[in-house]
Amino acid sequence: MTARTTRDAIESALADVDFPAPKEQLLDAARRNNADADTVRALRAIPPVDYRNLDEVLASVRIRDEDPEEEAVLKAPRRRAHPKPKLAESAKDLSDTS
Repeated sequence: MTARTTRDAIESALADVDFPAPKEQLLDAARRNNADADTVRALRAIPPVDYRNLDEVLASVRIRDEDPEEEAVLKAPRRRAHPKPKLAESAKDLSDTS
């Protein structure tokens, strides 16, 4: 499975990077900023080029929010455990539970 992360995790991991920056510098910054394992793996998977800005990095990284099938898989257990089982699916707020 390809490593995926969130936009917020990338932004946090690379907050102190001066662009342009090569891939290795991005990985060093992510480790230094205590990025989670998924974020480091996602950065490891990007092409080894110099990135001019954060937008270029974000365009190269697999962002978890972009895959609706994966999001559905991640939300399914939360739907089953929702405290209001008779509430319509569309009315369930699942964004803040993990």
